[in-house]
Amino acid sequence: MLQTALRHGLIGLLLITPALAAPTAEQRGKAFARANCARCHAIDRVSKSPLGIAPPLRTLHQRYPIEALQEALAEGISTGHPDMPAFELTPGEIHDLLSYLKTLE
Repeated sequence: MLQTALRHGLIGLLLITPALAAPTAEQRGKAFARANCARCHAIDRVSKSPLGIAPPLRTLHQRYPIEALQEALAEGISTGHPDMPAFELTPGEIHDLLSYLKTLE
């Protein structure tokens, strides 16, 4: 009986472990920012941006409501300077990035 209970407990742990290990939207958003933004922008709460003219991502909420960036990210962000690449994100990437940006407010 103890062996059966242990077996069932182990099976239950194996079934829920992938769900517990799955990255959150905030973690996926931070990974996206690290891969696509960190070359120029500070992506955390304290660092300076590697490119001096690039605002830290933590200050975006001071300029724009984070939710308002959803449409711009879907349509493709472009800026007036050539160093900023054009980005067009998928709905999932937008959700993840905005979730991460909200953690920086």
